[in-house]
This record gives sequence, C-alpha cells and structure tokens, in this order.
Amino acid sequence: MNKLNLRDLSLKGKRVLMRVDFNVPLNKEGTISDDSRIQASLPSIQYILDQGASLVLMSHLGRPKAKFDSSLSLAPCAKRLSELLGQKVQLAPDCIGPVVKQMALELKPKEVLLLENVRFHAGEETPEVDPTFAEQLAELGDVYVNDAFGTAHRAHASTALIAKLFPGHAAAGFLMEKEVQALRILICDPTRPFYAVIGGSKISTKIGLIQNLLKSVDALFLGGGMLFTFMKAQGVEIGNSLVELDSLETAKIILAKAKKDQLHFPIDLVIADGFSNEASTRVILAKEGIPAGWQGLDVGPQTVKEWSSELANAATVFWNGPVGVFEMSHFAEGTKGIAASLATSKGRVIVGGGDSVAAIERLGLSNQFYHLSTGGGASLEYLEYGHLPGIDALTSLS
Repeated sequence: MNKLNLRDLSLKGKRVLMRVDFNVPLNKEGTISDDSRIQASLPSIQYILDQGASLVLMSHLGRPKAKFDSSLSLAPCAKRLSELLGQKVQLAPDCIGPVVKQMALELKPKEVLLLENVRFHAGEETPEVDPTFAEQLAELGDVYVNDAFGTAHRAHASTALIAKLFPGHAAAGFLMEKEVQALRILICDPTRPFYAVIGGSKISTKIGLIQNLLKSVDALFLGGGMLFTFMKAQGVEIGNSLVELDSLETAKIILAKAKKDQLHFPIDLVIADGFSNEASTRVILAKEGIPAGWQGLDVGPQTVKEWSSELANAATVFWNGPVGVFEMSHFAEGTKGIAASLATSKGRVIVGGGDSVAAIERLGLSNQFYHLSTGGGASLEYLEYGHLPGIDALTSLS
C-alpha cells in the first residue's frame, strides 16, 4: 500500500486523532457480545501511546439516524477498552463542540479519549449536509490515522473527508495496513491453485465480486441463498427458495462466461418445508430440483465432503458468506463443515468478514486461518474495485 503509515509519523508529544471501527455487537443488556474489533485496534493504539502521544479515538456504532440514541452510545466500548489497556479511557459527551475540544486539548501524553458515536450527527454519513462537521473533528488532533478498514468503503466525514484536512499527515494504522496486504495477495499474486467459496443470501450484492473472481480463480464454489437464483437460471426447480428475479439475466451471463469446470454448485441440499428450526427437513440431490412448498436452507453432507476434498488442494482460498442459514442450528452443518475443512488447509485462507468470520469465531477456529477480515463490505468492495475511499484519501508516499 503506497500510503503514509503510522510508523512514518513523528508522534511524541502529538495528539493523534484516529478513526477506529468499534461497531461491535451488543446483547439485550447493552453489553458487548464480541470485542474482536476492539481487540484488532490494540496494536495501533498501544504503539501510539508507547510513542508518547495522546490519543483521540472516533467511531460509529449501529445506525442511529443522525440523532442521539443512548442504546448506541460508545460507553460500553470505552469501558472494554479501559479493561484491555489497563488504564482509564475517557468518554466524551459528544464528538464535537467546545466541551469535547477542551477535553482533547487537556489530554496528557499516553492518555486516551473516546469520542461519542459520530453517527449521532448528520454530517458524518452525509458530509454535504454539514461540511463543518469534519472540520470540527479535525480540530481535535495534530495528525490523523485511519485504522477502520471496516468503514473504508464509506466516503464519510471521519473516514475520507477528514483525511484531506491533514495534508501530509494522514496515515494508515496497522490494522488497515494488515487488511490491505492480505487482500492484495488475492488481487496481485495468488499462489495457485486459487479457489474461492462465495455464499450469503443475495447475488445482487456480490455480482461485481463474482465477475471479478472469475477472471482469476481456478475454481469458484457457490452456496448460500444466492445459489437458487443460479439454479433457476439453469431451469432447475427451486420450490419456495430465496430467489432474486431481477438478477436472473445476470446469473445467466455469469454462467455463460465461466470457463469449463470453473463454477462448482452443491451436489446435494438440505431442504425444509418452512423457514424454521422446527420445520421438517430432508436431503435431496440438487439436480433433481426442490419440490413446491419446500426451500433450500443448507448444502448437504455429500457437498461438504466433496468440496472439502477439492479445497484441500488449494494454495490460496478466499471465503465470503455462509453456505447455509447458519443462524439456525439445523442448517448450520454445511458452513461448519466448510469452516472446519478450511481450518486444516495447508494453503493461505483469507476470509472476507461478516457472517463467515462470525461462524469461524463461534466454532473457536479463529487462530487457524491466514487472515480474517474485520470488514465484510469493505473487503468485497476492495476485491471488486481495488481501492476504497477511506484509503484513497490518505497521504500518498509518491
């Protein structure tokens, strides 16, 4: 990545303004159920503090619709980060304003201030509505660091616009650098054979990704809800399964463009007579089609066995999206099987964020993969376009 890096900045005595991705899941009690995104920011945070700088952190959480929402306060994140760092992390009452600015100015070296949710203000997601929002954020730091890869695909005030207000001093954090380096492997020089497993519910959100991957992968394995649009495009009955009729023609184009034996579809499917764990289920051969009143909710055991055998030969694998309805225990076996198989792969397995990473973490397999991306949408867009607004805005080295 030809961008200014955290190591390139002189930090001693400086006040660092850093965008992080603390968009963590909260349970019904309002406590954090998975702190992996906070954990992922620790190397950059600790490095900045060790260099003798003070640190102002900013993040969003959820979708508060440009107004204060106490259920989406970053207070739980401040509490958890305090525990992880072993020091108090102050939480500002807002992310801009005179009180917040004074708190930032009074920070001593090695102290940390976390701003309140930036999405409480309309100027974050729609900078054109309030261009002064980015300017007010910029007043809180001497240098800017973006370590929030998960939001780098958004041209928001705190991820893209603000970087331009720090000419020559807008750098990538360690997590941002790590994410880009891992994904560049897939774009520039994947060791072959290079396979990809793409799942998830909608083909429409991954059309560009699939078309790009077909230019470079040796084999592409397709599962999840998107599968049924491809099945219907091939004239196979899909019963009550999820389908995107608007994407049928695109699916046909993809099928026509794929090289011989490049696309791999499930051999068997787990189908149910309702979208519920309590529904009746059975396993059928995919080529026979799904009968009326039934819907496909997972790949079958024969598919897991055969795909796992083929994936074992890969030198590089990219995986994005569960191959079944992983949230329901009766339809999670396919995703579990693929995850367990890839965890033992001798090749480099890179997982593109979102539900795939959640599945891996739930299975306790996180440490067995080459890279787990913290950004689902960001990783897909980076692989599709090769750049992101939040990265483009950082200071270039040449």
